[in-house]
Amino acid sequence: MFSKITLIVSFMLLSSSTIIAQDKPEVEIGGALRFNYNLSSWKEGQKKRGGDFGYDVFRLNAKAKYKGIKLNAEYRLYSDGFGGGMLKQGWLAYDFDEKNEIQVGLTQVPFGNTTYNSHNWFFSINYYIGLEDDHDMGVKFTHTDKKWNYALAFFKNAEEMNFGNNSDISNSRYSYDVASIDLDGDGVLDLRNKEVNQVNGKLDYNFGSDSISHKIGGSAQYGGLYNLDTEKMGTHYALALQYQLKYKRFGVKAQVSKYKKSTRGPEGESKEIVAMTAYGAPYLVAASGNTYTIGASYTLPVNWGPVSSLQFYNDYGYLEKLNTDFADSIMNVTGVLVTAGNVYTYFDAAAGKNQPWLGPVWEPALANGTNGANWEVRFNMNIGYYF
Repeated sequence: MFSKITLIVSFMLLSSSTIIAQDKPEVEIGGALRFNYNLSSWKEGQKKRGGDFGYDVFRLNAKAKYKGIKLNAEYRLYSDGFGGGMLKQGWLAYDFDEKNEIQVGLTQVPFGNTTYNSHNWFFSINYYIGLEDDHDMGVKFTHTDKKWNYALAFFKNAEEMNFGNNSDISNSRYSYDVASIDLDGDGVLDLRNKEVNQVNGKLDYNFGSDSISHKIGGSAQYGGLYNLDTEKMGTHYALALQYQLKYKRFGVKAQVSKYKKSTRGPEGESKEIVAMTAYGAPYLVAASGNTYTIGASYTLPVNWGPVSSLQFYNDYGYLEKLNTDFADSIMNVTGVLVTAGNVYTYFDAAAGKNQPWLGPVWEPALANGTNGANWEVRFNMNIGYYF
């Protein structure tokens, strides 16, 4: 397999004269504009004014194809408070044949249920620790067939925007990556680690019929965690078993994952936590844990003017932290996706314990957490026009 990947890369870089000619470039431009309303149980002022409704994101998507080389890119513009502008994905690809493709650039990490391990707008708890819809910089080979799907990838690093000698990663990113954080408010960053030299492998097997189908598989990743202070290399790994069911209008997604991040920071710095960041703000995450997620959906076709379908779902996630002094994290999202032409609207009731986006505690929620934390609930409506 690795010799095959090497052959493909060499072919792309050195043998453009043999690529099948394409007379004209093909270009597609699309995107979305989304707005968001939320009402949170822990925000007293917000409850008094009946919640808040405002701008979520404007995004642009570009796809192109010319002489056998494809481009796929998505750039998002959030408000400054959520990280501002950021590239979600951006890669070049070459199709070796109908089943085999290689991608180079900022591409989705092949781990667990993809593209998503969830049905709702919030994703699953895996997303918040970097194990769902993660995108990193590297090269990925994928094989897609009726029975067997697999992917092999090497990622040099996460999204890199600061190319200094020992530069901390930027907080303006779509997916969560290991990062740096100011723990004591002195203006000096702590826990300064970066993801480097990561390898991934993912294998899925499909079986069933047209009316009921199953997909079951496993995923693994291993890489380095480079500490910017000591200039020493730690390690991180993650493993997962994933499953998907489709039966008529029903769907199920389930996943069990295990991860561990071993850092080599300065003496006295905790090895039980790491910093992770996205959307403009870092927080802490337990350095090792297991996650358990399961979600179910039911799609109901309707004919209500422009409304064509309702997809009802419930997604549950549990983060078991292996440090027994830490309080575990839980989230559950119940909702419905309403499709009306090009408008997609998520109505979600998201509840959580020790989940930074679903409660009053931000920085330590996914790390040591709070023993005896109460359930907090956020009602969220996200409406978007996709073009």
